[in-house]
Amino acid sequence: MKLFHQFLFSIFLGLFFYGFVFVSNIGAAERPNVILILADDMGYGDVNLLAPNGKIKTPHLDQLGREGVRFTDMHTSSSVCTPTRYGILTGRYNWRSRKKSGVLDGYSKPLIPSSRQTLGTLFKNAGYNTAVIGKWHLGLEWETTDANPPAAKNIDYSKPFKNGPLALGFDYFWGIAASADMPPFVFLENDHVTEIPATQKKWVRSGPAAESFEAVDIMPKLTEQSITFIENHISDAKNGKPFFLYLPLSAPHTPILPTPAWQGKSNLNPYGDFVMQVDDTVGKIVQKIDEAGLTDNTVIIFTADNGCSPAAGIDKLLEKGHSPNHIFRGAKADIFDGGHRVPFLVRWRNKIKAGTVSNELGCLVDFYATFAAILDVSIPVNVAEDSFNLLPAWLGQVKKPIRSEIVHHSINGSFAIRQNNWKLCLCSDSGGWSAPRPGSPESKNLPSVQLFDLSKDINEQNNLAVKNTEQVEALRKRLEIIVQNGRSTEGPPQNNDGAVNFER
Repeated sequence: MKLFHQFLFSIFLGLFFYGFVFVSNIGAAERPNVILILADDMGYGDVNLLAPNGKIKTPHLDQLGREGVRFTDMHTSSSVCTPTRYGILTGRYNWRSRKKSGVLDGYSKPLIPSSRQTLGTLFKNAGYNTAVIGKWHLGLEWETTDANPPAAKNIDYSKPFKNGPLALGFDYFWGIAASADMPPFVFLENDHVTEIPATQKKWVRSGPAAESFEAVDIMPKLTEQSITFIENHISDAKNGKPFFLYLPLSAPHTPILPTPAWQGKSNLNPYGDFVMQVDDTVGKIVQKIDEAGLTDNTVIIFTADNGCSPAAGIDKLLEKGHSPNHIFRGAKADIFDGGHRVPFLVRWRNKIKAGTVSNELGCLVDFYATFAAILDVSIPVNVAEDSFNLLPAWLGQVKKPIRSEIVHHSINGSFAIRQNNWKLCLCSDSGGWSAPRPGSPESKNLPSVQLFDLSKDINEQNNLAVKNTEQVEALRKRLEIIVQNGRSTEGPPQNNDGAVNFER
């Protein structure tokens, strides 16, 4: 009888253990690996699936979009690099930070304080392996040889830098400090340089460089490092510890340097070739996920940090029939949609229906709330103040609009507010680099604000401000509330980092 009881007890233990493992594995299966790929200065019209009349072949991006959802009305929080990255990682509009215009450089102090939660924090707290591989461009705290602010001549590269990705929830970092044309020209790993800069080199800008560093090598190395990261975490991913890989690419931003294998492939110009190389990188990462058997439980996202830059040679591309910013007015840096409407593709096999198209209004600050919904975790009231949960739009389950409004921001700090189909630009000009440029004679003879009805004027050509003063005032007041509340989502008011002036 005693043996029989022991036998029953052993069966009970076995069933209990099996049940625990089974439940744990179900829980793990519901927490997908996430790869967020961010192209640098790549337009909506550069993805052939989104702009079929485009002349650049992007087979891997097209396939990614066909296997998941593609958005037609997705925007960055800013039309330039640094502020968009701030919004992505924090779920907060960039102009709430101390940086009210422009971008950082390779020596700038950190923009995100270590006290603020980021996507890295969100995933790490959920038990993920987390990594940044690519262009950081959010500032680093370099050690200096004197009491002056960090600059090209006083950095002690032998010492680790502080308050980079490792201070913001990421377990691993490999990449570059800022844009590929900004010194220091050296690769970084975790909290140190991989090689002491011992020479000077120039890609648009001159500065300290490692002997072995060449800008043309950045994209291949980012691809290689990303694949290595995935390979190193396949086992963990299959055993209850998924990964989050944030992959901000350096291309097709300047210096526009496709590798020899891609030169001339687009039959357009080096920018077109570079876009094709970006597409190839995406293809290699997707292939690695599929070969590893992680397809069904990995979310792969592709988007960009702003529209295509004039540095791409937009006029020459247009002459050859390719419009990198599609039908939208303007380009990188501008308040017009060409500056901030970007490609957005998501594949999540067995969750997102293949071929889904969403016209839902969205912003890249929405990553935080969307990922929090996937992880089923709550967001503190002082975190991700402008982030909306777009998961229903990913899954094709939208019953009513998730966002009715969004705030846009240009390189010189100009504001616009979009509410449904109305868009109010609080400037007379582009706010950026396109005509009419800020301060130009042309801009001085234009109305002080611009109001567009995007349902009838997607190209933003017909300024309706003079005839619709009530609409102008309503939108202006709504923007004032969003600014003053320190948030655009529901919750208690929060503080901005310094005064925000949305009138110019």
